[in-house]
Amino acid sequence: MLWFSVWTVLVAGTLVGAFLLGRRLWRSAVAAGRELARAGEVLAELEAAVARLEAAAQERPPIAPTLLADRAPLRARVEELRAARDERRAERARRHASTARAWRRYSH
Repeated sequence: MLWFSVWTVLVAGTLVGAFLLGRRLWRSAVAAGRELARAGEVLAELEAAVARLEAAAQERPPIAPTLLADRAPLRARVEELRAARDERRAERARRHASTARAWRRYSH
């Protein structure tokens, strides 16, 4: 009778342990599936971003040696870049002045 009780406890313990292990494996598999689905979504977003960047790169003028090229378009491009730079510089100066005014209100 004692051996029957020992074996019953051992078998029950084994079944409970197998159940707990199986449940953990199932939950891990479900979590892995969710992560794979999320990785697929992120990959799709990444592909879309790459396509947008490639399209933007196609629109930009090519960077190539321009030793014998006509100077008028080159000068126009340089002026365009300088104007964009000046606009960015002015915007930074406006943001800096706004931030400085805000900090002066707090410090005085």
